Amino acid sequence: MSKRDYYEILGVDKNADADTLKKAYRKKAIEYHPDKNPGNQEAEEKFKEAAEAYEVLSNSDKRARYDRYGHAGVNNGAGGGGHYGGNMSMEDIFSTFGDIFGDAFGFGSFGGFGGGQRRSVSKGSNLRVKVNLDLKDIAHGTTKKLKVVKHVACKQCSGTGAKNGNSYTTCQTCNGTGQVTQVQNTIFGRMQSTTICPNCRGEGKIITEKCTACAGEGVVKGEEVINIDIPKGVAEGMQMTIREKGNAARRGGIPGDLIVWIQEEKHPELQREGSNLLYEYSLSFPDAALGTTIEVPTVDGHARINVPAGTQPGKVMRLRGKGLPELNSYRTGDLLVHLNVWVPKKLTKEDEDKLQAMRESESFIPKKEEQEKNFWQRMKSYFEE
Repeated sequence: MSKRDYYEILGVDKNADADTLKKAYRKKAIEYHPDKNPGNQEAEEKFKEAAEAYEVLSNSDKRARYDRYGHAGVNNGAGGGGHYGGNMSMEDIFSTFGDIFGDAFGFGSFGGFGGGQRRSVSKGSNLRVKVNLDLKDIAHGTTKKLKVVKHVACKQCSGTGAKNGNSYTTCQTCNGTGQVTQVQNTIFGRMQSTTICPNCRGEGKIITEKCTACAGEGVVKGEEVINIDIPKGVAEGMQMTIREKGNAARRGGIPGDLIVWIQEEKHPELQREGSNLLYEYSLSFPDAALGTTIEVPTVDGHARINVPAGTQPGKVMRLRGKGLPELNSYRTGDLLVHLNVWVPKKLTKEDEDKLQAMRESESFIPKKEEQEKNFWQRMKSYFEE
């Protein structure tokens, strides 16, 4: 699936409201609908592309992440196989957005596509879980193993809801299609509409004897251990969609999805700012004046930094590549060490005497021209970096 800008796909600007988005999507969906373009693969791809764009932009949380991070903010990365990246199926589109289409083609919410009719397929509900990650998980990616309690397909009837998995018969009303077609004479002529079969409720079959284990529902309470591959560079609030790992659907339908929300654990010393990491370090006055070597924490351990003599308060030292990777990118952020000079609040008489001698020394008298030069040098370095 193309990774064009979602606003461009729908032909709207970035300030478009919900109603404008809906109208724009409906227009694109009708233009590229498979019933209108039978056998046209390009039209089908554009149809899916528009659905992908609308799925993101019509959701306020996803839209906010997309506006900030672009496709990286809403993509699943690894291990998801979710809606993004062109994996949104026709079933997903019609089950999610079918009401938007209305009766544009006389099928009643697009009862069929691709020129044929189809049975109504139930879909299980989605599940949502939170995954806690520390900075090391985010820096290198990880695999989390979760035990999820959910509805699973009944083993006794193989999810059909019928005793022994075969106690059902084809619906005679719709001949197994799950839909019935009605033709009415109106002042505009003969109008045809397709609706869900009232006898089998769109399933295309009638259970003659229900499974005793699931009472004919095809699902029972159970659990599943799921391995979730989390890519490096994710951030707090992002989500991954694990396709068909949610609740199982009634009578052999499509399982729901598992929505994984990323929750970031705070590091005891490092602060995250995008892909960069920030660390505050307090130098003693002698160390700032004479220079020293300090040790600072990193994601994977510690690093040593040489602090030059005459270091001024507020200086920022940059350790390139010691930050976090950006999602779906080869770029890695930096570790920024902000140096402060610590001033003691209490002094001994001996310390006071030494400082008094320093105060009277020419070396310790502030020089305005050097202060200004250092300030503008720092500002210039910030802009250059």
